[in-house]
Parts: sequence; C-alpha cells; structure tokens
Amino acid sequence: MTDVLADPRLTDGVAALRTLLAGGDVLVLSGAGLSTESGIPDYRGPTGTLRRNAPMTYHSFVTDPAARQRYWARSYVGWRQIVDARPNAGHHAVAAFESADLLCGIVTQNVDGLHQAAGAREVVELHGGLDRTLCVECGHRAPRAALDQRLSALNPDFGAQVQGINPDGDVELPDAALDGFVTAGCTACGSDLLKPDVVFFGENVPPARVRRCFDLVDRARGILVLGSSLAVLSGFRFVRAAAGRGIPVAIVNQGPTRGDDLASVRVDAPLGEVLPSLAG
Repeated sequence: MTDVLADPRLTDGVAALRTLLAGGDVLVLSGAGLSTESGIPDYRGPTGTLRRNAPMTYHSFVTDPAARQRYWARSYVGWRQIVDARPNAGHHAVAAFESADLLCGIVTQNVDGLHQAAGAREVVELHGGLDRTLCVECGHRAPRAALDQRLSALNPDFGAQVQGINPDGDVELPDAALDGFVTAGCTACGSDLLKPDVVFFGENVPPARVRRCFDLVDRARGILVLGSSLAVLSGFRFVRAAAGRGIPVAIVNQGPTRGDDLASVRVDAPLGEVLPSLAG
C-alpha cells in the first residue's frame, strides 16, 4: 500500500485537506468511489464496470411489468452482496470527522448505507437507500429485509450465476436466468408498483431533500468531495453552488471529475489511504 504522506506529489494536497477540516463546518459529498474498497464498484473510476444492460429507468419500471420482473430478479441476487459489504477505512474516517465536530453534514450519492454502518449519524441519502422499499401507489415504506424474505419464499429454487454487481445494487444476469422469477407487491395496498427507496434514472430527487442539501451548502465553510466524478448534475449542482458563493471546494478522487476546475484542492489517490491520514 502506498504511503500517501510520503508521496511528494500529494503532500501539499493532503496538508490543505487537513487545514480545511481543522476549521470545521465542512460538508462531505460522497460518491461511489468511496465504496469501491468495500467491494462495490463504481461506474467511472479505475475499478468501474460497464453495464451490459442499461440501468433501470423510472419510466420503464412503472410502465413495464417485464422490466420490474427483470429488475427485482437482478436486485434479489445483488442485495445479498450489498448486505454483506462492510464499511472501509474511508467510511470510518468520515464518521471520525463527524464525531470530532469537523463536519456540518454528510451528503452521499451512494445507496449502500455504509456511512451509517461506519457510525455516521447525520447522513442525507441524496439518491435514497437500498435498505428500504417504497410503494409508488400508496407511499408505504418498509425494510428491504422483509421483502427479501417474501421473495425468498416465492422463489425457493431461484439461483443464478452473478456476472458482476453494479453500484446501485443489482447484478448482471443472463436473460435465461430471469425466467419464472416471481415478484412481490406492497403489503399495505397490494400494488405491484413496489420499488427500492432509491431514485431511478429519469426520476427526480424529492424537492425537500434537495433543499436540505442546499441548506447544508449555505452552512458550510468548505465542501469535501469524496469518490465522485460529479458527472451527474444531482451532486454537481451543490459543488457549483458552493464555488459560486466563494466556498472552498476540495476533491479526493481517483481520476478526473467534472468539478476539477472549481476545486482549490485536488488529490488523486485512494480514499482508503488519504482519509485515515486526515482522521489520525
């Protein structure tokens, strides 16, 4: 493992990150790159995976029963890998920042719940969480584990060879493996429009959640972006707003990001090495 503190190319950046955190009131914005060391790949970083199938869109999910069946079969398998994932050193470092009162908030674009598993308390899940289900018809929410038990009972003989997990919790499966998979509906109203409580492509982040994130930007003395390419506007808009207000932006990510031109500090290195050096 590389000692980031000994790498002269990173010394100034790591020192600037330490100074930013020491002043407190820093807003963390995290992305999929923070979870790669927990075994969950990202899409665009060095460990990213390219999908053979396009990610599920909200329109397809609510209008096409066959699309819902495909999604839930893949997610049924992928959920087990998400549940088994454990927080890595980067997640624990962020929790330590929070415990030391260095942060004004944590906004994550991830849906894996690993910030909370590491002990972070105040986390805004921008795109929702895979640990819950949501009925599109009646709005009922329930633990994902309860749905998993029902799907297991409905599909006792379902087994498939995983061809690769995706950051949003489903997996690549051969089409033939999806035949016969039985889905489950909402226990409150009976609707079959039951989805994970996450924001699909083509679906809007709830306005109240967006407002909460902008409120955190307003409170922040600095923004620390961790493991995000910022390619998606839902996260990038907060960085753009911070930079427009003169709030310093620091980015730790492997590979280029959409926000590099807005950053005053940029460190290209593994988060599991950089962040513990700041928390120590």
